[in-house]
Amino acid sequence: MSKHLDRAISDLRTDLVDQFGIVEQMIGLSVRSLVERRPDLANQVIASDDQVDANDIRIEEECLKLLALHQPVSADLRWLTTAIKINGDLERMADLACSISERSKSLDFFPLFRVPDDLTPMVRAVIEMVRLSLDSFLDADSELAQKVIASDQEVDRLNVELIEELQQLMREDPEQVEAAVHCFSASRSLERIADMASHVAEETIYLVTGEIIRHREVSAQT
Repeated sequence: MSKHLDRAISDLRTDLVDQFGIVEQMIGLSVRSLVERRPDLANQVIASDDQVDANDIRIEEECLKLLALHQPVSADLRWLTTAIKINGDLERMADLACSISERSKSLDFFPLFRVPDDLTPMVRAVIEMVRLSLDSFLDADSELAQKVIASDQEVDRLNVELIEELQQLMREDPEQVEAAVHCFSASRSLERIADMASHVAEETIYLVTGEIIRHREVSAQT
């Protein structure tokens, strides 16, 4: 029975890696569609969401089945509960990539609007967080997970700078307000993807140490 559970967890691990790959590609394509004004890439991202949703349901159902059939304890129990949460985070990342793509398509109606250059370093930072969050989970590396969480502050800073630039643009050129709002929405979705990567890292720390670190800063202030 233990060998069957080990094999099933190994298969789930592969499924999660595949899901990570699809979602990471969706994020990259959604940003390209925004910066390069490529509605074809935006449509490709949106079309991929059905596959992510189907994978999300299948992975969660398999995790729940293993919990019910094998009643695992200790490390196996932690792994399965962590996998369920990370699976949900990936599905939400995919939804946010679709949101960026929708904003990209909306910007097609504003050909004179230029996406601020400040978006580029933010994109790089977010994609790096997503990749490292996967590495931390697969390698059960809590130190790497801590680095991912710390990186979120840099993404927040870059997001604030981008928003300030967009606000300045709207003040100077009211005709650009609608386009700037679409760009603002895309930036916000990108920032939320970073939050999801941080959550994956938090769950990795739980997987490795058994410690729940969510809301730690909030609790320290109250």
